[in-house]
Amino acid sequence: MLKILLFFSYFYGVKIHQKYISRCIDIARNGFGTTAPNPTVGAVIVHKKKIIGEGFTSAYGGAHAEVNAINSVTDKSLLKEAILYVTLEPCSHLGKTPPCADLILKSGIKKMVVGILDPHEKVAGRGIKKLVDGGCDVTVGVLEKECREHHKRFLTFHQKKRPYIILKWAETLDGFIAPKKEDRKIDPTPFWITNSYSQQIVHQWRSKEQAILVGTNTVLEDNPKLNLRHWKGENPVRIVLDKDLKIKNNFNVLDGSTPTLVLTQIADASRYLKGIDYGIIDFRQDVAAQICEKLHKRNIISVLIEGGAQTLQTFIDAHLWDEARVFTGSKSFSKGLKAPVFSGNLTATTKIGHDTLNLYKKC
Repeated sequence: MLKILLFFSYFYGVKIHQKYISRCIDIARNGFGTTAPNPTVGAVIVHKKKIIGEGFTSAYGGAHAEVNAINSVTDKSLLKEAILYVTLEPCSHLGKTPPCADLILKSGIKKMVVGILDPHEKVAGRGIKKLVDGGCDVTVGVLEKECREHHKRFLTFHQKKRPYIILKWAETLDGFIAPKKEDRKIDPTPFWITNSYSQQIVHQWRSKEQAILVGTNTVLEDNPKLNLRHWKGENPVRIVLDKDLKIKNNFNVLDGSTPTLVLTQIADASRYLKGIDYGIIDFRQDVAAQICEKLHKRNIISVLIEGGAQTLQTFIDAHLWDEARVFTGSKSFSKGLKAPVFSGNLTATTKIGHDTLNLYKKC
């Protein structure tokens, strides 16, 4: 009987911890698109099975989730009897803000439940050690799989030293992503393969990622703005591959309205536009790897690659991608530019009107 009671107590305790870490993940999503390169952390403070405080990471440079959660508690005297739940190990170093571990100890919190450890070289277990040394009882590894999925951008950036890479394109029923060039010359206006609802979803995705990347041909043929128009949020950093600086300043991506990085082989700075950032890469070498290195140095933790076919295929062939999001519309071209060829694990399929959205993870 005693073993049964102990097992029930343990099982019940684990379930309660999972419940509140799940809540942490839910509220952490509010930070997507604003916190990078910081992670989007969620924190919940519980006193006698009642939530008394919550918080998520503020926009970059602002307070972290733990600070916002502690500050939201009305009666601070309850903190010494409360449990702090958090998706990611609290920081222990001085950055844009003071160490969260110090504030947690100062607040009197004596018990914490943490989803996963922080891989950042300045944290990596040091936050937990500081808390334990300060007398805090810390449990680590609750809903670890879910927390890793939530923090996949941050984890990839620090563990693989590159951004989290999402490929996105739309293709016709017969596998084309654009009409043939001759048809584009007759009618240069963009031809939408997907419906307006799918287009809105893409803008929602843009709001969650730190950067968006396209190749030269996509800009020259479509003149995209690469910003948010069908969803609220902050515009991602625009990254444009332009080997020979063919794109002139009358194109939308060079209008200066949004931070923009042009990756080129041209080192002549006299050809650079004011207000645009430039980076040099060798287009004769591994382009995808060089792009990842450039973006990592600029603290860009996630990038949505929207085209064109050659750019997408470059990352696919280099095995430098994490997700692929592929729309299939209801139209056919019969001929034109073929969609990228890749192999991935299908994780979800969704119908959006007459469109189909397939989500893949890299094998």
